Amino acid sequence: VQLQAFGGGSVETGDSLRLSCLVSGLTFGNFDMAWFRQGPEKEREFVGAITPTGGRIYKTTAMQGRFFTSRDNAKNTVYLQLTKLKPEDTAVYYCAATIAMHRGGYEYYSPTLYSNWGQGTLVTVSS
Repeated sequence: VQLQAFGGGSVETGDSLRLSCLVSGLTFGNFDMAWFRQGPEKEREFVGAITPTGGRIYKTTAMQGRFFTSRDNAKNTVYLQLTKLKPEDTAVYYCAATIAMHRGGYEYYSPTLYSNWGQGTLVTVSS
C-alpha cells in the first residue's frame, strides 16, 4: 500500500493550494480518506475526511470554510483544496486511509483510526 501526497509549497497569506494524494495497493473505493496536518511542535490535527461516495466530514475549527476535500475514485486520488491560507496553516499535510464503514463523524478525528499514511507534503505560508 502506498499513499503519495504532493502539491505542497511556499505561498503567501491569502493564497490557495491544492494537495493531491495518489493511492495504490488497495481498493480505493472501499476506503475512507482523510487529511491531517502537523505544524511545528504541534500534535497531528484532523483536517477533513471523505467517504467513498463523497460524504465529507469536517471539524469545527479555524479551517472550516477554507479547506475542502474531494476525491476521484477513477484516479485513486484524494484532494485537499486549501484557500485563504494563513501563516498558522504552515504544517506538513498527511493523507490517510481507513476501511470504509458507518461511523460517527467524531470517529474520523483520531489518527489511530487510520491504518495507512502518506509521507506528507509541506505547506509553508508566509505573512
